Amino acid sequence: MKKVLIPTKLDEIAAEILRANGRYDVVQDDETELTALAQSHADAYALIVRSEPVTPAVIDLFPKLKIIVRAGAGVNTIDIRYARKKNIDVMNTPGANSNAVAEEVVALMLADARHVIAADQSTRAGKWDKKRFMGREIAGKTVGIVGLGNIGQLVARRLHGFEVQTLGYDPFLTKERAQALKVRLTDMDTLFRESDYVTLHVPETQETRGMIGAELLEKMKRGATLINCARAGIVDEAAVRKFKKEKALRFLNDVYDRDAEGEKSVSDIADIMLPHLGASTREANIKAAKSAAEELIDLDQKGITSFVLNRDIPEGLDEAYCKLAHSLGRLCRCLIGRNNPPRALETTFYGTLEPFAEWLLVPIVAGISEDFDSSMTHREARAHLDEMGIQYINRVGAAEKGFENSITVDLISEVDSENLRRMSIRGTVAESIIMVSRINEFNKLYFEPVGPTVFFLYNDRPGVIGAIGRELAGANINIEDMRNPHDPSTNRSLAIVRVNQEPSPELMRKISHEVEAVAAFSIRL
Repeated sequence: MKKVLIPTKLDEIAAEILRANGRYDVVQDDETELTALAQSHADAYALIVRSEPVTPAVIDLFPKLKIIVRAGAGVNTIDIRYARKKNIDVMNTPGANSNAVAEEVVALMLADARHVIAADQSTRAGKWDKKRFMGREIAGKTVGIVGLGNIGQLVARRLHGFEVQTLGYDPFLTKERAQALKVRLTDMDTLFRESDYVTLHVPETQETRGMIGAELLEKMKRGATLINCARAGIVDEAAVRKFKKEKALRFLNDVYDRDAEGEKSVSDIADIMLPHLGASTREANIKAAKSAAEELIDLDQKGITSFVLNRDIPEGLDEAYCKLAHSLGRLCRCLIGRNNPPRALETTFYGTLEPFAEWLLVPIVAGISEDFDSSMTHREARAHLDEMGIQYINRVGAAEKGFENSITVDLISEVDSENLRRMSIRGTVAESIIMVSRINEFNKLYFEPVGPTVFFLYNDRPGVIGAIGRELAGANINIEDMRNPHDPSTNRSLAIVRVNQEPSPELMRKISHEVEAVAAFSIRL
């Protein structure tokens, strides 16, 4: 019998399924600390957890541990890299909590609009403050949804019955998919300027951390409402504090830097605060518990690894090609324009990379979509593309082309109703160094996508490189490497400049204007 330890308040259906299987000894205890449980259950084969921290120290308490299942989606509380070093598989149950979070957003909107919490407290105290609690209706309002992944799309669907206008920002969602959701895609500035409610549904990454700051909040309507049931770090609390005072903004919050008792940094600015209840419904708990048990059995008895997040790189595949795939995806996304939603993704894997096509799709999708994590699986990558309305084709590489052990990534986006744009990038690995060999018509580049890099596409003429170098030098930014290919057929050139520090957005706009760039962007690779 394999011991499964469930040190969390999880629906009993997980234990029931495992016990019924006949191969598991299940111990469920949500009252005792995990470290204390380890003293009597150090022989645990598997852990099923919710939001309990599973640190290296905790992992070391279970020398026979082989599987950790997160009954939920987020695994930020689990050290998945350390688990891999210990040969422990980490799995999650994506999608189990999505509807619960979407409904929480609607609940917060209604509770705030009709003063439900304050009015309840007042009435219980014997008061009758009808005038004080004059509310507002959601019908007819404009709701902006930042991030239209699974949860964001469910929010849009749940709000249809309220007859609201729905705006959305997600540079990865196709127009056709947005139309099916009755969402009008727009840029962030427009969304914040026109919305009465803005609800956030993006992950916290290097790119999204602090993204909701003064520049966007300044554009919000007076008295508008910001809702954060995503991650605490995406919101600049100081900026909310400033514009709450200046523009009477409402702030409804369910996420914090740390899920624990104690003072919360937003307590002075949040109009409603919940203790991270997004996934806390009976239905979500049952779904997550059931999925956790079934995934454990499937992995053990059928070898199904679809939900293993910290997979080892397959034997025979150099890790450098995984990094290459991710870099090619990111470059494609930036070069095609982050505000142009992709319509199709095409890949080609040459030489010995062809058998690893499914594996390498994952870092490519993670590179082009901030909503997808590279620890996910091929099945989830395909599902993510389908969810966003993006067609995927993997082409068979022609051996006669001689692109041995290379990867080509093509991203096709819609510029307008009549025009599509294709960005095609090829790369390889030489002497363990990642190299980008081609970007569209610009061939034989062989630059290493490492560190802060700026790109300028422009109509060729003398003096452009000098102008770029002069402006960078004026900002005390040093050039470490540069490629400057020219295409005679279009009379366009591409300046790829690796620098020692990222230039500011203002400097990039200044250089772009001076050299009359067709496209310009900065990226840290």
